[in-house]
Amino acid sequence: MPADRSQPPEMSQLRPPGLGLLLAEMRGIFEFNASLLLSPLLMRAPKGDGHPVLTLPGFLASDLSMAPMRRYLKELGYDAHAWNMGRNIGGISRMRTALRERLAGIHESSGRKVSLVGWSLGGVYARDLALQAPQLVRYVVTLGSPFANDVRATNATRLYEALSGEAVDHDPELREAISGDLPVPTTSIYSRADGVVNWRTCLLRPSDTAENIEVYLASHVGLGVNPAALWAVADRLAQPEGQFRQFDRSGPFAIAYAPPEQAQS
Repeated sequence: MPADRSQPPEMSQLRPPGLGLLLAEMRGIFEFNASLLLSPLLMRAPKGDGHPVLTLPGFLASDLSMAPMRRYLKELGYDAHAWNMGRNIGGISRMRTALRERLAGIHESSGRKVSLVGWSLGGVYARDLALQAPQLVRYVVTLGSPFANDVRATNATRLYEALSGEAVDHDPELREAISGDLPVPTTSIYSRADGVVNWRTCLLRPSDTAENIEVYLASHVGLGVNPAALWAVADRLAQPEGQFRQFDRSGPFAIAYAPPEQAQS
């Protein structure tokens, strides 16, 4: 049966990435090695102002997965924090209270707004936190996070639902809110070569305080350690509080980023 072309693109059914892309996720180890090799170049990123950053791991991952990210941010001058909740087995609704308490604790101890960096499912949590407590959040960066369009279009959907006990679309109102505009500046970093989530589920609506950054050829499991993605995260977090400028792709990893107009389509 032909597709219903009268259906709005944002409501169309998407498919998870194919088997070829999924198998190619093994290249994530090369992205990690590349970040180690290019660490002197990565340290040329804009320095931080010491504000706190909470890192949120992806589905089935623990704080260990984001240790390289935290180490990098600490070396740049940020007060980077782990989520301290063990392995992420999912449950957006189930985790809301604990995540907000973690965010509030960091805000209270530092006296400053907290930036959120979430990888995959962690980015969905980050967007929800920004909606719940915008007064505590400075900036949101998501990495390969499926929050928009058909969020079932991932190769982890069935496992997520089995382990978390929540259907991906169990709360349509919450899903719609998370996919919409945020009250704080936000950046979505993604890759069309993602083998776990359909890249279209990572696209936010660009605005004066929101943008998409596509990293060429990055894997899903390597996105949080990909050198071009790390540089982009550092650059975004270095913006003064309350200010936003679009990402400048002319830096040392310029070849790794898609043009802005391509990243928005």
